[in-house]
Amino acid sequence: MNIRTFISFFLMGLILVAVQIFLLKNLALFGVALCFLYLLIILSLPVSIGHIPLILLSFGIGLFIDMFYDTMGIHAASATFIGFIRPYWLKVISPTGGYDDSNEPTLKEMGMGWYFTYAVPMIFFFSLIFFSIDQWGTGGFFGVLNKSFFSSTLTFLLAILVQLLFFKKRRGI
Repeated sequence: MNIRTFISFFLMGLILVAVQIFLLKNLALFGVALCFLYLLIILSLPVSIGHIPLILLSFGIGLFIDMFYDTMGIHAASATFIGFIRPYWLKVISPTGGYDDSNEPTLKEMGMGWYFTYAVPMIFFFSLIFFSIDQWGTGGFFGVLNKSFFSSTLTFLLAILVQLLFFKKRRGI
């Protein structure tokens, strides 16, 4: 990862975290669906990032969000899990020729079909862990599944919208 890519990811991360904290914190559609747009930071990191740095970065982002949400580590635990399973999931859905080291798993880079199979399960697992911890013993299994499904759907739709509006496709040489 060169310095230009690092700076662009850092700025994108700051913007997404600011949007999450200041705009999406109090957004709950019908009291069920929460939006976790900051997951786009973890999901769009380059394929070549190491496993340990990815887990530490995911934990740090989740912990930072927890400080503003006052959720005592729920975002950190869920984001760390996503950082942990991401390399394995990328191997499972790897294209025939494999990935380039510079590949970024984004909508415009990889295409809609691939991105759907990549992002939807990751966002759903995040939501499932988040709501399982959040409603431990009080929400019931179907309440957790209901919130996980609708939150995943809302997050995925907003992630697509953000990528279509603000991400640009990298130019080849």
